[in-house]
Amino acid sequence: MNNLNKWIQNVLLAFIMTCSITALFTPTPYTWTKFEIFYIPITFIPLFFLTLFVAEEVRNSFKKVFKFDKRKDKRPIWQVGVGMIFYFAQVGFVEVFARSFMTYKLAGMPLYLVISFLNAFLITVIYEEIFYPKEKRMLKR
Repeated sequence: MNNLNKWIQNVLLAFIMTCSITALFTPTPYTWTKFEIFYIPITFIPLFFLTLFVAEEVRNSFKKVFKFDKRKDKRPIWQVGVGMIFYFAQVGFVEVFARSFMTYKLAGMPLYLVISFLNAFLITVIYEEIFYPKEKRMLKR
């Protein structure tokens, strides 16, 4: 179960990094960035495979920066990290694959940011029930 948890986080981190780079190249005047295969930008495909190789190192470096291993209670930082991954994956998806959703606003704030935040919160709660070690949760009660 722990390997599946790492794999999901690494794939989502690779997706986030790839979406960030692809979204930066999308508005440029270079025509090779506009090509798509089945509505997937041509720059996205090779970048995704490249970022899969560095995703584990990125995840581990974030753990070192936030001193995850030295914390007594790892649950809050675990929730924030997983929630951030889900939030930015959804924002990246909209910025690369569904740019038309970026126009809608809620009191001046882009609606896709609000919906992504709400979805990330719900997904984090569900993800925690599946992957966060149950022994630690039982000790807290």
